[in-house]
Amino acid sequence: MSRQMLIAAALLVPAGAPVPAAAQAGAAVPMQEWTVPWEKSRPRDPAVDAQGRIFFVGQVGNYVARLDPRTGDFEKFAIDAGTMPHNVVVDRRGFAWYSGNMNGMIGRLDPATGAITRYPMPDANVKDPHTLAFDPAGDIWFTAQNSNVVGKLTVSSGKVQLLALERPRSRPYGIVIDPHGRPWFCLFGTNRIGTVDPATMQVTEIAGPDSMYRPRRIAMTSDGRVWTVDYMRGMLVAYDPRTKQWKEWASPLGKASLPYAMTVDDRDRLWWVETGKQPNRLVGFDPATQQMLGATEVKSGGGTIRHMVFDRATGVIWFGTDNNTIGKAVVSPKPIS
Repeated sequence: MSRQMLIAAALLVPAGAPVPAAAQAGAAVPMQEWTVPWEKSRPRDPAVDAQGRIFFVGQVGNYVARLDPRTGDFEKFAIDAGTMPHNVVVDRRGFAWYSGNMNGMIGRLDPATGAITRYPMPDANVKDPHTLAFDPAGDIWFTAQNSNVVGKLTVSSGKVQLLALERPRSRPYGIVIDPHGRPWFCLFGTNRIGTVDPATMQVTEIAGPDSMYRPRRIAMTSDGRVWTVDYMRGMLVAYDPRTKQWKEWASPLGKASLPYAMTVDDRDRLWWVETGKQPNRLVGFDPATQQMLGATEVKSGGGTIRHMVFDRATGVIWFGTDNNTIGKAVVSPKPIS
């Protein structure tokens, strides 16, 4: 497989503009962005490998790529034409697994050789694997938004299981796995979230706190609560599976915020991106203090930031932007060893 090595200079991003006092419970978050050398390719959904390198996909550019943030080097890996990858995750061995959002398969890339192993969907009607997540056993659970299914890929055998959802056009979207191996996912076309019992493969859907609730991305804190961003109403929403109670907080920009990308840090603080404003804004919330953590503007503007991940080793959130950058936000700085 051919690979292309390019170097791009890092674009340093200064502290964000002041925000209203009601939201400014913390300082602006330090950010840095790198311009991706393949123009208008929609770089998205970064994942961090064991060496601290950042894998991401170009959904429009049809590639998997890797950034070394220490040098600014980008490396591009060729994949099948028409894949239009949506998401990538990296396993313990360093293989990059990506979702073929237009060709109905999950691919495994060996970065050392460029070799690809393909895992096609067993149903030809399922053409759009969307977001992937590893469970504690190293198997992959995934959503397929327009195909209206949730699935599991057992890595050791290559077996793919598909679970149809109860309601048409449920649009399964963001997904997270709890410590017991149970997936939780957003049903973006409804006012529900869902989960699967991995022992029985039984799907359970849970109605949200409002008929207009539209969960898009999802995270989980160490107390077992399931958190989502409500794209329609501009809310941060928590669900406690033990008490079956819901609680919600308005995003600083309210209904205009269009909260999208979401993650949680090592202090159980939630972070999400308000995409209804240009530039996009990174917003945090600390459940322990019930305070918002300010709002930091993305220097490139962001366009739309769709997905992000927190790296516990460095205390950094990584994200991709529609403005063709890969960025990081230092939300939980680590001491220099």
